[in-house]
Amino acid sequence: MYKSDTPFVADWFVISLRWLVLLGVTISVSISGTLIAWENSVLILLILWNIVLTWLAGLNRRLPNHRIISVLIDLGVSSVFFWFQGGLTGAASWIGILPIISTALYFDLRGALLASLAIILVQAAFTFLQSGSLVWLLLSALGLLVLGGFFGFISQQMINQLRQMRIRQNEERERQQHVETERMRAIYRLSSTLTATLSYKRVLDMALEISTSALHVDDDKKERTTPKDDRLISGVLLFDGEELVVGSARRFPQADLRMTFPAKEGLLHRVVEDGENVVAAGVQNDPELKRLISLHPCQSVYCFSLRTGFNVYGVLLFGHPEKNYFTRDRCEVLDIIGQQATIAIQNARLYQDLADEKERMAEAQEEARKKLARDLHDGPTQSVAAIAMRVNLSRKMLERDANMAAEELVKIEDLARRTTKEIRHMLFTLRPLVLESQGLTAALGQMAEKMKETFGQEVVIQIDEKLADDIEMGKKGIIFYLAEEAVNNARKHAQSPRIYVRLSQVKNEPEIAWLQIADEGLGFDVDAITKSYDKRGSLGMVNLRERTELVNGLLHIDSAPGKGTRVNVYIPLSEEAADKLHHGRAQG
Repeated sequence: MYKSDTPFVADWFVISLRWLVLLGVTISVSISGTLIAWENSVLILLILWNIVLTWLAGLNRRLPNHRIISVLIDLGVSSVFFWFQGGLTGAASWIGILPIISTALYFDLRGALLASLAIILVQAAFTFLQSGSLVWLLLSALGLLVLGGFFGFISQQMINQLRQMRIRQNEERERQQHVETERMRAIYRLSSTLTATLSYKRVLDMALEISTSALHVDDDKKERTTPKDDRLISGVLLFDGEELVVGSARRFPQADLRMTFPAKEGLLHRVVEDGENVVAAGVQNDPELKRLISLHPCQSVYCFSLRTGFNVYGVLLFGHPEKNYFTRDRCEVLDIIGQQATIAIQNARLYQDLADEKERMAEAQEEARKKLARDLHDGPTQSVAAIAMRVNLSRKMLERDANMAAEELVKIEDLARRTTKEIRHMLFTLRPLVLESQGLTAALGQMAEKMKETFGQEVVIQIDEKLADDIEMGKKGIIFYLAEEAVNNARKHAQSPRIYVRLSQVKNEPEIAWLQIADEGLGFDVDAITKSYDKRGSLGMVNLRERTELVNGLLHIDSAPGKGTRVNVYIPLSEEAADKLHHGRAQG
């Protein structure tokens, strides 16, 4: 016994027709009143045999030499039943049609004719033995031959049709397998290429190229009299600030390549805001995409969101002149390619961010060196030079007036002490060891003391100590430098009697810390200063923004002339808080 992956169609036909013949024979015998006769028990055997065949066909199984065994049993049962039912004059003499039908289905025209001859021989033997009518024999033989030819011809045509259908199905299956294989190869090439490059331009170009080839792999197996379909319009729109720009495209004219899209309405808004991949019937009525000349002839458009988590990088855009071009299969292929492209774009963006951060850190270190050099030049260096000059003056004064020289030496001593304090304050701000040993509260307190001691500036520290203890060490250092930078700026420019440093939790947001540095000084026009900041020599506000970005926070400066200044920094203490913070500004 052997099994197939597909049903045996011929077996099901034979089984079905056998049930019909058995039903007809049963009815004929019942009408004649001989249903209970012992010779009809052969029908029970045939019914049981057909039940077994039905079970085997349901399991897609066959016996060895299944067709020959089935035909021989049909022929034997029909002959026995024909013989014991009285031959041509019996109630169901037409049972001989059963082996003719089964043989025709299994062995075509020749098999049907051979089965007809076998039944004719049985009838002839019965006629001669029973001295039956030769006329009925001849008529029956002629009828059986006609039936054999008819069923054989019909069976042959049907089998040929089934064979052709199966051939077409196999060809279609092979074509589909070829299509799927080529698409998988295309996706594999895309994955290999995208993982091997960190270039934005390369990633975008490969995504569009592979999309086109993956959608058209089925063209290779078709007989075509026209060139390969190249009417697919495709493009990648990426965010540059608040608007989408064309990052790469196929079949876009120059005018389309220069366009930008705010993505505030229409298809782009749905794709960007909801992360929904959209198939549309065209863009003629779309408020934004209708500006693209290349999409005007397209009657089918597909938009895919390049999104990972809360980050949306842009949109993959495809268009085609045919209606319903973007079928479910094609959309699934584009979805896979889009997902791979999104991962590659994310990797490229992260790499670029790392490169930019590396460059920014190098610039920050350079600026820190320059700032240290300026501070040393403007402070301790000048003081040390003044000490040297005044010592020289004191030495000369000793020869003329010892009392004046003594007074000058006192001034020199005071200047040396102040210079020492300035140097120690600079060393403290460069590396506050107390921050590592005693924590953020102690470090800010010592910073306030040194401000008072060195510059006479009063700094008031108001810290939520429990919050300060819970903040991780890396963020503590940045919070300290933010406070020190803002306090130092206020000391230099605000002319405020007091500067306040406050650290607390944002109301109703325990995972967001709020750092505020406030003064009661002169204040300034924030917008005016921000616009002209690139032309200014000071980097105070730039340093504040860059250090705020290091903790994934938000910086807000509130000031006005004559009303003091408040520097507010919102610092997330977890990833969830960072997502919440950047989707809606926290307020203290």
